[in-house]
Amino acid sequence: MAEIRDPENTIFIELKDGRVVIELLADVAPKHAERMKTLARAGAYDNVVFHRVIDGFMAQTGDVANGNAEKDFNLRRAGTGGSHLPDLPAEFSKLPHDRGTVGAARSSNPDSANSQFFINFSDNNFLNGQYTVYGRVIEGMAHVDKIARGEPPASPDRILSMKVAADV
Repeated sequence: MAEIRDPENTIFIELKDGRVVIELLADVAPKHAERMKTLARAGAYDNVVFHRVIDGFMAQTGDVANGNAEKDFNLRRAGTGGSHLPDLPAEFSKLPHDRGTVGAARSSNPDSANSQFFINFSDNNFLNGQYTVYGRVIEGMAHVDKIARGEPPASPDRILSMKVAADV
């Protein structure tokens, strides 16, 4: 069991295979960490699919506008939206995109991250300095490794629920 040092900056993601615990790096990327907590507390990530999952690379999710499997889910559009909140400015750092790190997904505009994020399956150092790193998986990476692959997956996995540890 992972040691939770800061419940306010720890996220619990429930997947079909079990719990994933993410430590948010609020000291490195405060705006991105705060956005994830705000949307998690609103329940925005619940039932959102992993719409882009590339073996050996990463699993991407967080399209709260188009990726909810219970509301107005549209797999063809999943990955094209964000939240009702404004886009975030890049918070690049020297942290590498290593296995288990959480990065902010965005368009070609560095300041276009919103709600989407990805978890790296492997060390993806070619992303360093180009995408904001704002968290790391501290428990449950084996569950992330089991997420269905595809762009989009034929039967996508989803976030069953996502909560801030301080609220549980």
